[in-house]
Amino acid sequence: MSIDPNKNGLTVGIIGAGAMGRGIAQVSATGGMNAIIFDTADGAAQAAKDFISGMIQRSVDKGRMSAEDGASAADRVKVASALTDLKDCDLVVEAIVENLEIKQSVFKQLEEVVSDACIIASNTSSIRISSIASACRLKGRIAGLHFFNPVPLMKLVEVINGTDTAAETTSALEVIGKRMGRVPVVVKDAPGFLVNLGGRAYTTEALRIVSEGVAKPHEVDAIMRDCCGFRMGPFELMDLTGIDVNFPVSQIIYHGYFQDKRLSTAPLHESMMEAGRLGRKTKAGFYDYEADGTLIQPENTQQVTAAPAGRVVLAEPSPSLEPLLRDLGISVLKEDDGVSPILAAPVGEDCTSLAVRLRLDAKRLVAIDTLTGTHAHTTVMAAPGADDEIVDSVISALYRHTSTVTRIKDCPGFIAQRIRAMVANLGCEMAQIGIASPEDIDKGMKLGLNYPLGSVEMADYMGSRNTLKILEKLQSITGEERYRPSQWLRRRALLGLPIHTPD
Repeated sequence: MSIDPNKNGLTVGIIGAGAMGRGIAQVSATGGMNAIIFDTADGAAQAAKDFISGMIQRSVDKGRMSAEDGASAADRVKVASALTDLKDCDLVVEAIVENLEIKQSVFKQLEEVVSDACIIASNTSSIRISSIASACRLKGRIAGLHFFNPVPLMKLVEVINGTDTAAETTSALEVIGKRMGRVPVVVKDAPGFLVNLGGRAYTTEALRIVSEGVAKPHEVDAIMRDCCGFRMGPFELMDLTGIDVNFPVSQIIYHGYFQDKRLSTAPLHESMMEAGRLGRKTKAGFYDYEADGTLIQPENTQQVTAAPAGRVVLAEPSPSLEPLLRDLGISVLKEDDGVSPILAAPVGEDCTSLAVRLRLDAKRLVAIDTLTGTHAHTTVMAAPGADDEIVDSVISALYRHTSTVTRIKDCPGFIAQRIRAMVANLGCEMAQIGIASPEDIDKGMKLGLNYPLGSVEMADYMGSRNTLKILEKLQSITGEERYRPSQWLRRRALLGLPIHTPD
């Protein structure tokens, strides 16, 4: 026996009247369903109902709902004085403290109250659904229904299948999620589920780059915003969520996947937490903040006074550099004159490796990241011991084309290539191990984290062969298993198949 997720008068019980619980109740009510809130703290459920009424009224005042619809939605929110008041619910969503024993206890109590057809779901963000279900009598009706904060604004909801979750349970939750105005994605029960797992690469690779001394946090952030379309740079994002939140989550996921190096963070991450520099909440993180929370932008210390380069040598033929140089009015010499800058546009390679491979004068070699783009923000790098005057002459010339140029230290994959390749690789690995469909992975990254592209489609955007090449170069140059390409990516890149091609 199972519920009809489309029925009129469907009733959703919510256990927990905090920000998540009241948000779930609000979208249930505005989606035409009844919502009953229960909380063990005196007055908490009533306070949540009052808060929801105020939020609905705000929507009415802004013209997003009619007065009649608003009043009906507010009337559909009820308060439960005891757990037994949830006995007639079709779905109960638990949104309480992240503690397995407490959740198991609540689920066992619920099974004594609700009908056998009622679905019981957890809003947990970190505990395996199968672990919660192990204490239950009817494991097929147990699932995850993971919303994102603030629930009324974040459209994504993860429908998480435990080991024993029945197919009809999953299907019903997809329907109910849509009735709530959310976009459901079906996710495998695994550490971090979809969004928390998929979001690891963006920040952990940025931490690695800064830890290696390649660039400063604000430079990395600017490149990822300006060149790649991310709303926030990785360090701004960590400061916003709180380092006391994102470091432990990173560790949980890393250990949950048995220390897969592709998921490891950097010692710098832990150092920031231990130092109490937790981000905006402490007015100090990777950035400093004013008393009102305004981020204090570091000053740009990169100053260039050299005359623009007029002639250059190409390290190797480059379809991306040649038109750029024509636009800049720079002559390309057919033979190396021994004094002019040597330009390159490597994919995944650093200047040191490039100079050795092509037997170039490393002092005059300047690399430009053309794969990421150069119009809004250009990234350049040079090998150790480079002639600064030559590098500056190239930077000075580039200012005719772009408003910002950032010089970084020698680094395979620059910054944007490296971070985006790692984001794409993790998305492809998630597809490989069946966390969700490639399409749902992309949907989750865009709706759950506001990424400009889904992590799987990012490989297509960069070119799957380019993405594979960046990772292979990183792995070869650094010797780190961290950059091991996903087999999902490797096979599709080598076969020339679209990245979303199913197995």
